[in-house]
Amino acid sequence: MVFHVFHSEYADVAPVELPIHEAVLGRAGEYGDRPALVDGLDGTTLNYSELDHISRRIAAALTASGVRKGDVLALHSPNTVLFPAVFYAASRCGAAVTTVHPLATEGEFTKQLQDSGARWIVTVSALLDTARAAAGQSGGIAEILVCDRAEGHRSVQDLVACTDPEPAVTLDPAHDLAALPYSSGTTGTPKGVMLTHRSIATNLAQLAPLVSNGPGDRVLAVLPFFHIYGLTALMNAPLRNGATVVVLPRFDLRQFLAAIEQHRITSVYVAPPIVLALAKHPLVADYDLSSLRYLVSAAAPLDADLAATCSRRLALPPVLQAYGMTELSPGTHCVPLDAPNPPPGAVGKLIPNTEMRLVSLETGADVGPGENGEILIRGPQVMKGYLGRPAETDAMIAPDGWLHTGDIGRADSDGWLYVVDRVKELIKYKGYQVAPADLEALLLAHDAIADAAVIGVLDEDGNEVPKAFVVRQRGAGLSEDEVIAYVAGQVAPYKKVRRVEFLAAVPRATTGKILRRELRARERSSTPR
Repeated sequence: MVFHVFHSEYADVAPVELPIHEAVLGRAGEYGDRPALVDGLDGTTLNYSELDHISRRIAAALTASGVRKGDVLALHSPNTVLFPAVFYAASRCGAAVTTVHPLATEGEFTKQLQDSGARWIVTVSALLDTARAAAGQSGGIAEILVCDRAEGHRSVQDLVACTDPEPAVTLDPAHDLAALPYSSGTTGTPKGVMLTHRSIATNLAQLAPLVSNGPGDRVLAVLPFFHIYGLTALMNAPLRNGATVVVLPRFDLRQFLAAIEQHRITSVYVAPPIVLALAKHPLVADYDLSSLRYLVSAAAPLDADLAATCSRRLALPPVLQAYGMTELSPGTHCVPLDAPNPPPGAVGKLIPNTEMRLVSLETGADVGPGENGEILIRGPQVMKGYLGRPAETDAMIAPDGWLHTGDIGRADSDGWLYVVDRVKELIKYKGYQVAPADLEALLLAHDAIADAAVIGVLDEDGNEVPKAFVVRQRGAGLSEDEVIAYVAGQVAPYKKVRRVEFLAAVPRATTGKILRRELRARERSSTPR
Protein backbone atom coordinates (compact mmCIF):
# COMPACT_ATOMS: atom_id res chain seq x y z
CA MET A 1 0.00 0.00 0.00
CA VAL A 2 1.27 3.46 -0.90
CA PHE A 3 1.14 6.03 1.91
CA HIS A 4 0.94 9.77 1.39
CA VAL A 5 2.88 11.02 4.39
CA PHE A 6 2.90 14.67 5.45
CA HIS A 7 6.20 15.66 7.10
CA SER A 8 7.12 18.54 9.37
CA GLU A 9 8.99 21.41 7.75
CA TYR A 10 10.96 21.87 10.98
CA ALA A 11 14.26 20.19 11.79
CA ASP A 12 14.03 17.17 14.05
CA VAL A 13 14.78 17.60 17.73
CA ALA A 14 16.66 15.02 19.76
CA PRO A 15 14.44 12.79 21.91
CA VAL A 16 14.65 13.96 25.52
CA GLU A 17 15.95 11.06 27.60
CA LEU A 18 15.27 12.68 30.97
CA PRO A 19 12.72 12.23 33.74
CA ILE A 20 10.08 14.94 33.45
CA HIS A 21 11.20 16.66 36.66
CA GLU A 22 14.70 17.05 35.25
CA ALA A 23 13.44 18.07 31.81
CA VAL A 24 11.37 20.87 33.39
CA LEU A 25 13.34 21.92 36.48
CA GLY A 26 16.84 21.14 35.26
CA ARG A 27 17.58 24.88 34.92
CA ALA A 28 15.79 25.94 38.13
CA GLY A 29 19.11 26.89 39.73
CA GLU A 30 19.90 29.13 36.78
CA TYR A 31 16.51 30.89 37.06
CA GLY A 32 16.98 31.16 40.84
CA ASP A 33 14.88 33.91 42.35
CA ARG A 34 12.77 34.50 39.27
CA PRO A 35 9.10 33.96 40.14
CA ALA A 36 7.97 30.54 38.89
CA LEU A 37 4.42 30.33 40.25
CA VAL A 38 2.13 33.07 41.52
CA ASP A 39 -1.30 32.57 43.08
CA GLY A 40 -3.46 34.88 41.00
CA LEU A 41 -5.85 35.52 43.91
CA ASP A 42 -3.67 36.02 47.00
CA GLY A 43 -0.26 36.67 45.43
CA THR A 44 1.57 33.74 47.06
CA THR A 45 4.76 33.29 45.05
CA LEU A 46 7.28 30.50 44.62
CA ASN A 47 10.51 31.31 42.81
CA TYR A 48 12.40 28.68 40.84
CA SER A 49 14.83 27.82 43.64
CA GLU A 50 11.93 27.39 46.06
CA LEU A 51 9.93 25.24 43.65
CA ASP A 52 12.91 22.98 43.06
CA HIS A 53 13.67 22.72 46.81
CA ILE A 54 10.04 22.07 47.76
CA SER A 55 9.60 19.33 45.17
CA ARG A 56 12.76 17.61 46.42
CA ARG A 57 11.68 17.78 50.07
CA ILE A 58 8.17 16.51 49.29
CA ALA A 59 9.77 13.66 47.35
CA ALA A 60 11.93 12.77 50.36
CA ALA A 61 8.87 12.76 52.62
CA LEU A 62 6.80 10.68 50.20
CA THR A 63 9.62 8.17 49.90
CA ALA A 64 9.90 7.98 53.70
CA SER A 65 6.15 7.29 53.75
CA GLY A 66 6.51 4.36 51.38
CA VAL A 67 6.03 5.77 47.88
CA ARG A 68 8.11 3.66 45.52
CA LYS A 69 9.00 3.45 41.86
CA GLY A 70 6.04 2.10 39.94
CA ASP A 71 3.45 3.42 42.39
CA VAL A 72 0.62 5.66 41.21
CA LEU A 73 -0.30 8.88 43.04
CA ALA A 74 -3.71 10.44 42.37
CA LEU A 75 -3.52 14.24 42.23
CA HIS A 76 -7.05 15.54 42.86
CA SER A 77 -6.92 19.31 42.97
CA PRO A 78 -7.79 22.53 41.21
CA ASN A 79 -4.87 24.64 40.06
CA THR A 80 -2.68 25.76 42.96
CA VAL A 81 0.96 26.78 43.28
CA LEU A 82 1.63 23.42 44.97
CA PHE A 83 0.16 21.29 42.17
CA PRO A 84 3.41 21.36 40.14
CA ALA A 85 5.52 20.74 43.25
CA VAL A 86 3.55 17.57 44.05
CA PHE A 87 3.68 16.42 40.42
CA TYR A 88 7.47 16.75 40.22
CA ALA A 89 7.91 15.26 43.70
CA ALA A 90 6.02 12.14 42.68
CA SER A 91 8.18 11.93 39.57
CA ARG A 92 11.34 12.11 41.71
CA CYS A 93 10.00 9.10 43.64
CA GLY A 94 9.52 7.18 40.40
CA ALA A 95 5.73 7.27 40.79
CA ALA A 96 3.32 8.08 37.99
CA VAL A 97 0.70 10.77 38.58
CA THR A 98 -2.91 10.12 37.61
CA THR A 99 -4.64 13.48 37.49
CA VAL A 100 -8.26 13.53 38.65
CA HIS A 101 -10.93 16.05 37.69
CA PRO A 102 -11.70 18.18 40.78
CA LEU A 103 -15.41 17.82 40.04
CA ALA A 104 -15.35 14.03 39.72
CA THR A 105 -18.08 12.30 41.67
CA GLU A 106 -17.33 9.61 44.23
CA GLY A 107 -18.18 6.92 41.69
CA GLU A 108 -16.03 8.42 38.95
CA PHE A 109 -13.10 8.90 41.30
CA THR A 110 -13.47 5.36 42.63
CA LYS A 111 -13.30 3.89 39.12
CA GLN A 112 -10.15 5.84 38.34
CA LEU A 113 -8.48 4.79 41.58
CA GLN A 114 -9.32 1.15 40.98
CA ASP A 115 -8.30 1.16 37.34
CA SER A 116 -5.04 3.05 37.88
CA GLY A 117 -4.06 1.13 41.00
CA ALA A 118 -3.33 4.38 42.82
CA ARG A 119 -2.15 3.98 46.42
CA TRP A 120 -1.78 7.65 47.36
CA ILE A 121 -4.12 10.63 47.03
CA VAL A 122 -3.16 14.30 47.25
CA THR A 123 -6.18 16.59 47.36
CA VAL A 124 -7.43 19.82 48.97
CA SER A 125 -9.70 20.21 51.99
CA ALA A 126 -12.68 21.36 49.88
CA LEU A 127 -12.62 18.06 47.98
CA LEU A 128 -11.75 15.84 50.92
CA ASP A 129 -15.19 14.28 51.39
CA THR A 130 -15.19 12.96 47.83
CA ALA A 131 -11.60 11.74 48.13
CA ARG A 132 -12.32 9.93 51.40
CA ALA A 133 -15.44 8.28 50.00
CA ALA A 134 -13.66 7.18 46.83
CA ALA A 135 -10.71 5.84 48.83
CA GLY A 136 -13.09 3.87 51.00
CA GLN A 137 -14.83 2.37 48.00
CA SER A 138 -11.69 1.54 46.04
CA GLY A 139 -9.56 0.10 48.83
CA GLY A 140 -5.79 0.00 48.79
CA ILE A 141 -5.18 3.69 49.51
CA ALA A 142 -2.24 4.07 51.86
CA GLU A 143 -2.79 7.75 52.71
CA ILE A 144 -4.71 10.88 51.71
CA LEU A 145 -2.72 14.10 51.97
CA VAL A 146 -3.94 17.66 51.46
CA CYS A 147 -2.25 20.68 49.88
CA ASP A 148 -3.78 23.06 52.44
CA ARG A 149 -4.93 22.01 55.94
CA ALA A 150 -7.45 19.47 57.18
CA GLU A 151 -7.76 17.77 60.54
CA GLY A 152 -6.58 14.18 60.49
CA HIS A 153 -4.54 14.52 57.31
CA ARG A 154 -0.94 15.50 56.72
CA SER A 155 -0.39 18.65 54.71
CA VAL A 156 1.96 18.77 51.76
CA GLN A 157 3.20 22.04 53.26
CA ASP A 158 4.49 20.17 56.32
CA LEU A 159 6.31 17.62 54.17
CA VAL A 160 8.71 20.37 53.12
CA ALA A 161 10.33 20.17 56.57
CA CYS A 162 11.38 16.56 55.95
CA THR A 163 15.13 16.07 56.48
CA ASP A 164 15.35 12.57 54.97
CA PRO A 165 17.60 12.12 51.92
CA GLU A 166 16.20 12.60 48.47
CA PRO A 167 15.11 9.41 46.73
CA ALA A 168 17.75 7.91 44.44
CA VAL A 169 15.58 6.36 41.75
CA THR A 170 16.84 5.18 38.38
CA LEU A 171 14.21 5.82 35.72
CA ASP A 172 14.04 4.61 32.13
CA PRO A 173 12.46 7.62 30.40
CA ALA A 174 11.46 5.56 27.37
CA HIS A 175 9.41 3.06 29.36
CA ASP A 176 8.61 4.38 32.85
CA LEU A 177 5.38 6.35 33.25
CA ALA A 178 5.34 9.98 34.29
CA ALA A 179 1.62 10.64 33.92
CA LEU A 180 -1.53 8.57 33.70
CA PRO A 181 -4.33 10.92 32.64
CA TYR A 182 -7.69 9.44 31.73
CA SER A 183 -9.16 9.88 28.29
CA SER A 184 -12.05 8.35 26.40
CA GLY A 185 -9.95 8.28 23.26
CA THR A 186 -12.14 8.34 20.19
CA THR A 187 -14.96 6.41 21.82
CA GLY A 188 -15.91 4.49 24.91
CA THR A 189 -15.28 4.92 28.60
CA PRO A 190 -12.27 6.69 30.14
CA LYS A 191 -9.00 4.78 29.95
CA GLY A 192 -5.62 5.38 31.56
CA VAL A 193 -3.27 6.89 28.97
CA MET A 194 0.29 5.74 29.66
CA LEU A 195 2.59 8.68 28.99
CA THR A 196 6.28 8.09 29.54
CA HIS A 197 8.83 10.62 30.73
CA ARG A 198 10.34 10.66 27.25
CA SER A 199 7.06 11.17 25.40
CA ILE A 200 6.07 14.18 27.53
CA ALA A 201 9.56 15.71 27.71
CA THR A 202 10.18 15.24 23.99
CA ASN A 203 6.83 16.82 23.15
CA LEU A 204 7.92 19.93 25.06
CA ALA A 205 11.05 20.09 22.90
CA GLN A 206 8.97 19.54 19.76
CA LEU A 207 6.65 22.43 20.57
CA ALA A 208 9.40 24.87 21.51
CA PRO A 209 10.37 25.98 17.98
CA LEU A 210 6.79 27.07 17.24
CA VAL A 211 5.51 28.51 20.54
CA SER A 212 7.60 29.00 23.66
CA ASN A 213 7.74 31.20 26.74
CA GLY A 214 10.88 32.36 28.49
CA PRO A 215 12.13 34.59 31.31
CA GLY A 216 10.06 37.75 31.39
CA ASP A 217 6.96 36.06 29.99
CA ARG A 218 3.93 35.76 32.25
CA VAL A 219 1.46 32.99 31.45
CA LEU A 220 -2.03 32.82 32.95
CA ALA A 221 -2.97 29.29 34.01
CA VAL A 222 -6.75 29.20 34.13
CA LEU A 223 -7.25 25.95 32.25
CA PRO A 224 -6.80 22.99 34.60
CA PHE A 225 -3.43 21.38 35.19
CA PHE A 226 -5.17 18.00 35.50
CA HIS A 227 -5.95 18.13 31.75
CA ILE A 228 -3.03 17.30 29.45
CA TYR A 229 -3.42 20.66 27.67
CA GLY A 230 -2.98 22.58 30.92
CA LEU A 231 -0.29 20.21 32.17
CA THR A 232 1.78 20.87 29.05
CA ALA A 233 1.02 24.42 27.94
CA LEU A 234 0.49 26.02 31.35
CA MET A 235 2.79 24.05 33.64
CA ASN A 236 5.58 22.03 32.04
CA ALA A 237 6.36 24.24 29.03
CA PRO A 238 6.59 27.65 30.74
CA LEU A 239 8.41 26.26 33.81
CA ARG A 240 10.90 24.54 31.51
CA ASN A 241 11.80 27.92 30.02
CA GLY A 242 11.90 30.22 33.06
CA ALA A 243 8.56 31.96 32.54
CA THR A 244 6.21 32.99 35.36
CA VAL A 245 2.93 31.06 35.69
CA VAL A 246 0.07 32.95 37.35
CA VAL A 247 -2.37 30.38 38.70
CA LEU A 248 -6.15 30.62 38.96
CA PRO A 249 -8.22 27.77 40.46
CA ARG A 250 -11.10 28.09 37.99
CA PHE A 251 -12.43 30.29 35.23
CA ASP A 252 -14.33 33.32 36.45
CA LEU A 253 -14.38 36.05 33.81
CA ARG A 254 -13.91 38.94 36.23
CA GLN A 255 -11.04 37.21 38.06
CA PHE A 256 -9.52 36.19 34.74
CA LEU A 257 -9.55 39.74 33.35
CA ALA A 258 -8.33 41.22 36.63
CA ALA A 259 -5.40 38.79 36.71
CA ILE A 260 -4.36 39.77 33.18
CA GLU A 261 -4.43 43.44 34.16
CA GLN A 262 -2.81 43.10 37.58
CA HIS A 263 -0.06 40.65 36.64
CA ARG A 264 0.57 42.07 33.16
CA ILE A 265 0.02 38.68 31.54
CA THR A 266 1.77 38.29 28.19
CA SER A 267 0.21 35.04 26.92
CA VAL A 268 -3.05 33.21 27.51
CA TYR A 269 -3.92 29.62 26.61
CA VAL A 270 -7.65 28.99 26.49
CA ALA A 271 -10.48 26.91 25.05
CA PRO A 272 -13.12 28.30 22.63
CA PRO A 273 -15.70 29.33 25.30
CA ILE A 274 -13.15 31.79 26.75
CA VAL A 275 -12.46 33.15 23.26
CA LEU A 276 -16.22 33.73 22.98
CA ALA A 277 -16.26 35.66 26.27
CA LEU A 278 -13.27 37.77 25.24
CA ALA A 279 -14.91 38.52 21.91
CA LYS A 280 -18.38 39.46 23.13
CA HIS A 281 -18.72 40.05 26.88
CA PRO A 282 -19.11 43.73 27.87
CA LEU A 283 -16.98 43.22 31.01
CA VAL A 284 -13.86 42.93 28.84
CA ALA A 285 -13.95 46.66 28.11
CA ASP A 286 -13.45 47.46 31.82
CA TYR A 287 -9.92 46.00 31.99
CA ASP A 288 -6.52 46.89 30.59
CA LEU A 289 -5.41 43.86 28.57
CA SER A 290 -2.69 45.68 26.67
CA SER A 291 0.09 43.46 28.12
CA LEU A 292 -1.15 40.48 26.06
CA ARG A 293 1.08 39.52 23.14
CA TYR A 294 -0.78 36.45 21.91
CA LEU A 295 -3.60 34.04 22.67
CA VAL A 296 -3.72 30.31 21.93
CA SER A 297 -6.92 28.28 21.70
CA ALA A 298 -7.03 24.48 21.71
CA ALA A 299 -8.95 21.51 23.21
CA ALA A 300 -11.94 21.97 20.86
CA PRO A 301 -12.65 23.42 17.42
CA LEU A 302 -12.65 27.23 17.20
CA ASP A 303 -14.79 29.06 14.67
CA ALA A 304 -12.62 31.24 12.39
CA ASP A 305 -15.02 34.21 12.51
CA LEU A 306 -15.14 34.12 16.32
CA ALA A 307 -11.33 34.00 16.43
CA ALA A 308 -11.12 37.04 14.15
CA THR A 309 -13.65 38.97 16.26
CA CYS A 310 -11.63 38.24 19.40
CA SER A 311 -8.35 39.31 17.80
CA ARG A 312 -9.83 42.59 16.56
CA ARG A 313 -11.37 43.43 19.91
CA LEU A 314 -8.16 42.81 21.84
CA ALA A 315 -5.94 44.34 19.13
CA LEU A 316 -3.92 41.12 19.03
CA PRO A 317 -2.37 39.11 16.21
CA PRO A 318 -4.62 36.29 14.96
CA VAL A 319 -5.66 33.81 17.65
CA LEU A 320 -3.27 30.88 17.41
CA GLN A 321 -4.65 27.37 17.39
CA ALA A 322 -3.08 24.04 18.27
CA TYR A 323 -4.07 20.42 17.85
CA GLY A 324 -3.40 17.22 19.69
CA MET A 325 -4.93 14.73 22.08
CA THR A 326 -4.10 13.15 25.41
CA GLU A 327 -2.79 10.04 23.65
CA LEU A 328 -0.22 12.25 21.89
CA SER A 329 1.33 13.82 25.00
CA PRO A 330 -0.54 15.96 23.60
CA GLY A 331 0.74 18.14 20.75
CA THR A 332 1.13 17.43 17.03
CA HIS A 333 0.29 20.77 15.37
CA CYS A 334 0.30 24.44 16.28
CA VAL A 335 0.24 27.77 14.54
CA PRO A 336 3.77 29.19 14.81
CA LEU A 337 4.05 32.32 16.89
CA ASP A 338 5.94 34.03 14.08
CA ALA A 339 3.52 33.05 11.30
CA PRO A 340 2.75 36.35 9.48
CA ASN A 341 -0.72 35.51 8.15
CA PRO A 342 -1.89 32.11 9.31
CA PRO A 343 -4.93 30.98 7.32
CA PRO A 344 -8.21 31.40 9.25
CA GLY A 345 -9.42 28.20 10.87
CA ALA A 346 -6.13 26.29 10.58
CA VAL A 347 -5.02 24.44 13.71
CA GLY A 348 -1.38 24.64 12.71
CA LYS A 349 1.53 22.88 11.09
CA LEU A 350 3.23 19.64 12.04
CA ILE A 351 5.72 20.07 14.86
CA PRO A 352 9.21 18.51 14.56
CA ASN A 353 9.66 14.71 14.43
CA THR A 354 5.98 14.26 13.57
CA GLU A 355 4.40 12.58 10.55
CA MET A 356 0.77 12.64 9.49
CA ARG A 357 -1.42 10.70 7.10
CA LEU A 358 -5.00 11.42 6.11
CA VAL A 359 -7.01 8.30 5.33
CA SER A 360 -10.34 8.15 3.52
CA LEU A 361 -13.14 6.79 5.68
CA GLU A 362 -14.77 5.31 2.59
CA THR A 363 -11.85 3.54 0.92
CA GLY A 364 -9.14 3.36 3.58
CA ALA A 365 -6.68 4.82 1.08
CA ASP A 366 -4.43 7.78 1.86
CA VAL A 367 -5.55 11.14 0.51
CA GLY A 368 -3.46 14.15 -0.44
CA PRO A 369 -3.75 17.91 0.09
CA GLY A 370 -7.24 19.34 -0.04
CA GLU A 371 -9.03 16.06 0.67
CA ASN A 372 -10.71 15.01 3.89
CA GLY A 373 -9.54 11.98 5.80
CA GLU A 374 -9.02 10.57 9.27
CA ILE A 375 -5.91 12.05 10.88
CA LEU A 376 -3.20 9.48 11.65
CA ILE A 377 -0.08 10.54 13.56
CA ARG A 378 3.34 8.96 14.09
CA GLY A 379 6.07 10.38 16.29
CA PRO A 380 7.89 10.11 19.63
CA GLN A 381 4.93 11.70 21.45
CA VAL A 382 2.61 8.73 20.83
CA MET A 383 1.46 7.16 24.09
CA LYS A 384 2.81 3.85 25.34
CA GLY A 385 -0.76 2.55 25.30
CA TYR A 386 -3.90 2.28 27.41
CA LEU A 387 -3.31 0.87 30.88
CA GLY A 388 -4.46 -2.75 31.06
CA ARG A 389 -6.24 -2.56 27.70
CA PRO A 390 -4.03 -4.17 25.03
CA ALA A 391 -6.91 -4.75 22.61
CA GLU A 392 -7.99 -1.11 22.72
CA THR A 393 -4.35 -0.03 22.38
CA ASP A 394 -3.97 -2.22 19.29
CA ALA A 395 -7.15 -0.76 17.82
CA MET A 396 -5.75 2.75 18.29
CA ILE A 397 -2.09 2.24 17.26
CA ALA A 398 -1.10 0.22 14.21
CA PRO A 399 1.93 -2.11 14.38
CA ASP A 400 3.96 0.40 12.33
CA GLY A 401 3.29 3.14 14.90
CA TRP A 402 0.48 5.12 13.27
CA LEU A 403 -2.07 6.33 15.83
CA HIS A 404 -5.66 6.74 14.66
CA THR A 405 -6.99 9.98 16.14
CA GLY A 406 -10.59 9.50 15.02
CA ASP A 407 -10.61 13.15 13.91
CA ILE A 408 -11.31 14.15 10.33
CA GLY A 409 -9.14 16.80 8.74
CA ARG A 410 -7.65 18.13 5.55
CA ALA A 411 -4.27 19.67 4.85
CA ASP A 412 -3.48 22.25 2.21
CA SER A 413 -0.42 22.23 -0.02
CA ASP A 414 1.49 24.41 2.46
CA GLY A 415 0.98 21.92 5.28
CA TRP A 416 -1.71 23.75 7.25
CA LEU A 417 -4.16 21.36 8.92
CA TYR A 418 -7.88 22.03 9.26
CA VAL A 419 -9.93 19.81 11.57
CA VAL A 420 -13.28 19.54 9.85
CA ASP A 421 -14.97 16.95 12.03
CA ARG A 422 -14.26 14.50 14.79
CA VAL A 423 -15.44 11.15 16.00
CA LYS A 424 -19.12 11.69 16.53
CA GLU A 425 -19.41 9.59 19.64
CA LEU A 426 -17.20 11.82 21.76
CA ILE A 427 -18.73 15.04 23.11
CA LYS A 428 -16.42 17.89 24.08
CA TYR A 429 -18.17 20.22 26.48
CA LYS A 430 -15.98 23.32 26.93
CA GLY A 431 -12.91 21.22 26.21
CA TYR A 432 -13.83 18.40 28.60
CA GLN A 433 -14.43 14.95 27.18
CA VAL A 434 -17.82 13.38 27.75
CA ALA A 435 -18.30 9.78 26.64
CA PRO A 436 -21.89 9.09 25.52
CA ALA A 437 -21.45 5.46 26.53
CA ASP A 438 -21.07 6.52 30.17
CA LEU A 439 -24.27 8.56 30.13
CA GLU A 440 -26.18 5.90 28.20
CA ALA A 441 -25.22 3.26 30.75
CA LEU A 442 -26.41 5.54 33.52
CA LEU A 443 -29.71 6.27 31.79
CA LEU A 444 -30.38 2.61 31.13
CA ALA A 445 -30.04 1.91 34.85
CA HIS A 446 -33.19 3.98 35.47
CA ASP A 447 -36.26 1.80 36.02
CA ALA A 448 -38.48 4.03 33.87
CA ILE A 449 -36.11 4.10 30.86
CA ALA A 450 -36.29 1.37 28.24
CA ASP A 451 -33.59 2.63 25.91
CA ALA A 452 -31.40 5.70 25.50
CA ALA A 453 -28.82 7.32 23.26
CA VAL A 454 -26.72 10.45 23.74
CA ILE A 455 -25.20 12.80 21.18
CA GLY A 456 -23.63 16.23 21.26
CA VAL A 457 -25.73 19.20 20.16
CA LEU A 458 -24.96 22.91 20.12
CA ASP A 459 -26.45 25.21 22.73
CA GLU A 460 -27.22 28.92 22.35
CA ASP A 461 -23.54 29.85 22.92
CA GLY A 462 -22.16 27.38 20.40
CA ASN A 463 -20.94 24.90 23.05
CA GLU A 464 -21.42 21.21 22.42
CA VAL A 465 -23.65 19.74 25.15
CA PRO A 466 -25.01 16.24 25.80
CA LYS A 467 -28.55 15.56 24.63
CA ALA A 468 -30.32 12.37 25.60
CA PHE A 469 -32.86 10.58 23.40
CA VAL A 470 -34.93 8.48 25.78
CA VAL A 471 -37.47 5.70 25.32
CA ARG A 472 -39.79 5.42 28.33
CA GLN A 473 -40.80 2.10 29.78
CA ARG A 474 -44.41 1.37 28.92
CA GLY A 475 -46.68 3.28 31.28
CA ALA A 476 -43.87 5.38 32.77
CA GLY A 477 -44.55 9.10 33.18
CA LEU A 478 -40.93 10.26 33.16
CA SER A 479 -40.40 13.96 32.42
CA GLU A 480 -37.47 15.83 30.85
CA ASP A 481 -36.66 17.54 34.16
CA GLU A 482 -36.61 14.21 35.97
CA VAL A 483 -34.14 12.73 33.47
CA ILE A 484 -31.85 15.77 33.73
CA ALA A 485 -31.97 15.69 37.54
CA TYR A 486 -31.33 11.95 37.64
CA VAL A 487 -28.13 12.23 35.61
CA ALA A 488 -26.97 15.42 37.33
CA GLY A 489 -27.06 13.67 40.68
CA GLN A 490 -24.52 11.08 39.58
CA VAL A 491 -21.95 12.78 37.34
CA ALA A 492 -19.57 15.73 37.38
CA PRO A 493 -21.25 18.99 36.28
CA TYR A 494 -19.58 19.08 32.85
CA LYS A 495 -21.09 15.65 32.03
CA LYS A 496 -24.69 16.61 32.77
CA VAL A 497 -27.36 15.95 30.18
CA ARG A 498 -28.62 19.39 29.16
CA ARG A 499 -31.46 18.38 26.83
CA VAL A 500 -33.84 15.45 26.55
CA GLU A 501 -36.11 14.22 23.78
CA PHE A 502 -38.43 11.25 24.10
CA LEU A 503 -38.63 8.73 21.25
CA ALA A 504 -40.65 5.65 20.47
CA ALA A 505 -37.42 3.80 19.66
CA VAL A 506 -33.70 4.47 19.45
CA PRO A 507 -32.46 3.81 15.90
CA ARG A 508 -30.05 0.89 15.92
CA ALA A 509 -28.24 -1.28 13.38
CA THR A 510 -28.82 -5.02 13.29
CA THR A 511 -25.66 -5.40 15.38
CA GLY A 512 -27.25 -3.26 18.10
CA LYS A 513 -25.04 -0.26 17.44
CA ILE A 514 -26.80 3.07 17.90
CA LEU A 515 -27.24 4.88 14.58
CA ARG A 516 -26.14 8.28 15.82
CA ARG A 517 -26.11 9.76 12.34
CA GLU A 518 -29.90 9.34 12.27
CA LEU A 519 -30.20 11.16 15.56
CA ARG A 520 -28.00 13.98 14.27
CA ALA A 521 -30.10 14.24 11.13
CA ARG A 522 -33.21 14.40 13.31
CA GLU A 523 -31.60 17.14 15.38
CA ARG A 524 -30.66 19.16 12.29
CA SER A 525 -34.14 18.90 10.84
CA SER A 526 -35.73 20.11 14.08
CA THR A 527 -33.29 22.99 14.69
CA PRO A 528 -34.60 26.39 13.50
CA ARG A 529 -32.42 28.02 10.87
